[in-house]
Amino acid sequence: MWKGVLRLGEQSVPVKLYAAVEDADVHFHLLHEDDEVRVQQRLVHPETGNAVPADQVHKGYELERGTFVMLDADEIAELAPAASRDVELSAFLPDTAIEPVWFERPYHLGPDGAAAPYQALVRALKAEKRQGIAHWIMRNKAYTGVVRVQDDALVLIVLRDREEVIAAPKVTPASTRAATKPELALAEQLVESLAGELDLSQFHNEYRERVRHFVEQKARGKAPKLAPPKTRKATGDALLTALRASVKQARSGGGARHAQHAQKERKSA
Repeated sequence: MWKGVLRLGEQSVPVKLYAAVEDADVHFHLLHEDDEVRVQQRLVHPETGNAVPADQVHKGYELERGTFVMLDADEIAELAPAASRDVELSAFLPDTAIEPVWFERPYHLGPDGAAAPYQALVRALKAEKRQGIAHWIMRNKAYTGVVRVQDDALVLIVLRDREEVIAAPKVTPASTRAATKPELALAEQLVESLAGELDLSQFHNEYRERVRHFVEQKARGKAPKLAPPKTRKATGDALLTALRASVKQARSGGGARHAQHAQKERKSA
């Protein structure tokens, strides 16, 4: 948790910052095969093969290939931004002004102390459909982000630097025939048959689950055999075939329920 103050000109809103995501990826340890002791990673000189002591390792910035400027710890510390708890809001943009490609990491923002200023900012941003551009220093690093409303509360999303964002290429579609009426009808049926509400339980890492299951079984002395993924051969009418199969499956399974739900909504509208 990190505490800060949202600054809007002369106004201030004390806030607390909480993590909104956490690393849940699969991680493996590097172990010695004979005794399962974790092996150590050391810095080694590429020519002599000898380990290099930590006090002989320095950071360098590469100006051009093979040309470095050496920096010591004190110089790097002097370059770090000054510590601050202020989160400066410099501008308010429409809440659709920033594309998702700029978003890097979200945080929850809660009130710190009196909630009235916090709630007033939530209502104002929500009523105006706006988001605030924020600048702040946290753990010796400068950040730019956006403050926006989610579920009647504030979230702070770190934005990527402009050097990190690559513009979408201008791709010219290959010259192909136009979609036929049956293909358009099937596409509309597919979208309609799968219409439904957001189900966050579907957002899970299947690879992590497979690894976890395999490891638990192997620990019990019975490692299961994992079936290889199925491959499908492409056909000339791949899109049409896939749409027909998807529509058929949706109608016979859970998709049919979504279709009924969508139909009820249209009748009630």
